[in-house]
Amino acid sequence: MQTSGKISPRPGDVLLMIGTMKGIFLLSSNSSRQQWKVSGPHFTGQVVYALAYDGREGRQRIWAAPQSWFYGTVLSHSDDFGMNWSVPETGNVKFPEDTGLALTQIWQIEPGRDDEPDVLYCGVEPASLFKSSDAGETWSLVRGLHDHPHRPKWEPGGGGLCLHTILLHPTDRNKMYVAISTGGVYRTDDGGQTWRAVNKGISAEFLPDKYPEFGQCVHKVAMHPSQPDRLFLQNHGGLFRSIDGGKSWKDMANGVPSDFGFPIVSHPNDPDTFYIIPLDYEMRCVPEAKLRVYRTRDAGKTWKPLTRGLPQKGAYETILRDGMDADTLDPAGVYFGTRGGKVYGSANNGNSWKLIIDDLPPVTCLKVSVVNGK
Repeated sequence: MQTSGKISPRPGDVLLMIGTMKGIFLLSSNSSRQQWKVSGPHFTGQVVYALAYDGREGRQRIWAAPQSWFYGTVLSHSDDFGMNWSVPETGNVKFPEDTGLALTQIWQIEPGRDDEPDVLYCGVEPASLFKSSDAGETWSLVRGLHDHPHRPKWEPGGGGLCLHTILLHPTDRNKMYVAISTGGVYRTDDGGQTWRAVNKGISAEFLPDKYPEFGQCVHKVAMHPSQPDRLFLQNHGGLFRSIDGGKSWKDMANGVPSDFGFPIVSHPNDPDTFYIIPLDYEMRCVPEAKLRVYRTRDAGKTWKPLTRGLPQKGAYETILRDGMDADTLDPAGVYFGTRGGKVYGSANNGNSWKLIIDDLPPVTCLKVSVVNGK
């Protein structure tokens, strides 16, 4: 492991962004993904649950949402791979006064589509969606979702009442999905003016009605851009797939040791390949203390454990909902970080794994991107 006070990725290099309970660590490697340079911690001592890379319009911008004891949660960005950060003196994502709400946490940062390079979205707690149309300078609450009649009945999950997933339809600007814990999945077809719950078939075992219209504790939703009406979902008990844009869902937990877990990640180049890391329902650690990534290559019909290079004994590890991601190289790199402060990576679609870095603070989120050229 080569460490340094800064990183200077070149176009085509891989940028690994790791949020922890004590700050941000940035790692870079060339396309071989064998040796990594490390920078950090940035925002020392601050918890970070959301990170994103924006390479549109020639940018090389990292977005981060550190939570300061003094400023609260703010959105900061760096255009030089962490050497300098914008530090707003006041919260730049905040609720209008008439809502009576205060921002608790930013859980997701999602750049807009390539043909709308100044659009960004944020998912926050209490569960709400914000949008920026000026590259993050100003933010506005998406009122259509905020004013939804279901809102008063949404309840917080174990991690809070958070909007943690934002999925944009790749070609239709009017269509997008969000997921809320515990609210379920919501879809808009008119650019956010109106939203409808799309949870038919998703279970909520903790409620009297096991299949309610809304109120499911959805942990994460994934979509491959080549098939935007096919969605894959990790629930609080249950793995589900929809082939009709969320109108209906069917269970696909075939051959996995547990249907409880948090992350679900799409392979960037194969729409039938997805990755999950199951957790034991009671322990909230990997089942049998064996660290296994499960991969499907047939859109959820079957799952295979990937274990080469991962500890299969005494690995009491937990991976959070945004703790796993994949790069767009061929073969794809797949990465995940644990609450034990370890980050593992595979440079061959998950066939084998290596420990990239150890002894970090607990990992709260992990994002990866291939650096573009200016």
